[in-house]
Amino acid sequence: MITAGDFRNGMTFEYDNSVYQIIEFLHVKPGKGAAFVRTKIKNVISGGVVERTFNPTDKFQEARIERKDRQYLYKDDNFYYFMDPETYDQDPIAIDSIADAMKFVKENETVKILSYKGNVFSCEPPLFVELEVTETEPGFAGNTAQGATKPATVETGASVKVPLFINQGEVIRIDTRTGEYMERV
Repeated sequence: MITAGDFRNGMTFEYDNSVYQIIEFLHVKPGKGAAFVRTKIKNVISGGVVERTFNPTDKFQEARIERKDRQYLYKDDNFYYFMDPETYDQDPIAIDSIADAMKFVKENETVKILSYKGNVFSCEPPLFVELEVTETEPGFAGNTAQGATKPATVETGASVKVPLFINQGEVIRIDTRTGEYMERV
């Protein structure tokens, strides 16, 4: 058990029949009245962020989130398939539960699968990936306006905004947290 007075950024706990992670917290001691803890918490299953105020003596059950390295193998109509690199066991995970996190992941890349009490709720791709541009409009000489971008499709099928000088067939680095173009490789 943890108390609200013990809160730290990144901690996970059970609250209101769900699992939450602390994004921000602030211990407040007003001149009048009792102290309290103001928090911004994220539901790790649904991704929703809410602000809540707790009494510092409120108690919560700490939640253990499992993070396991898995190698992405392939996908079919309903599932992504991952392999445990130690045991070579294959695990199917429903496309609906992690599709958004997988849009920049190629086959054979290692990801972290997040689960709570055996239920997979998310996937953490590598922070940066290098993907080939499969489709984009050609750049034109003279189009050098500062910060101008154009849409491009990468080999995983995801769409990214890239600078005008990027052409089809080039390999680019993408930040998977934001989905933004970083640099040409």
